[in-house]
Amino acid sequence: MTIDEKYMKEAIKQAKKAYALEESPIGCVIVAEGKIIARGYNRRNTDKSTLAHAEITAIRKACKKLGDWRLEGCTMYVTLEPCPMCAGAIVQSRIDRVVVGSMNPKAGCAGSVMNLLQTEGFNHQAELETGVLEEECSQMLTGFFRELRQKKKEKKAALFAKTETT
Repeated sequence: MTIDEKYMKEAIKQAKKAYALEESPIGCVIVAEGKIIARGYNRRNTDKSTLAHAEITAIRKACKKLGDWRLEGCTMYVTLEPCPMCAGAIVQSRIDRVVVGSMNPKAGCAGSVMNLLQTEGFNHQAELETGVLEEECSQMLTGFFRELRQKKKEKKAALFAKTETT
């Protein structure tokens, strides 16, 4: 197992916490000097906040831990390609390297829709590695959304059955 796989496994553990809350299973860890300094997982529905993404939570914790808004020398491991908000926060916090599990063709800003992490006009660019434990990360997301669609279908069917009996 590579170092990147080791830390991505830790991000997957965070994603499983989100899954347990019936949140989109996205997890993140930030590593500095070979140690995890922050963890985060998606909590948008739980916290009722559009800002409660795994990356934002981990960045906030890492800044607190290091006592600085600059996270130079840090690597972020995230199970799903960052959205525009998170990619912007990564650039602003000066994270050196981002390792992504699964790409996000509908909203990803680390190469899918656009690549904010490596835009030359910005004052900081992050090194990018993609596809680390991609299958495991993708399957978790696919399974979650399959279950969500099934629950919605069952709820709709139950509502329809209830309506017919009244």
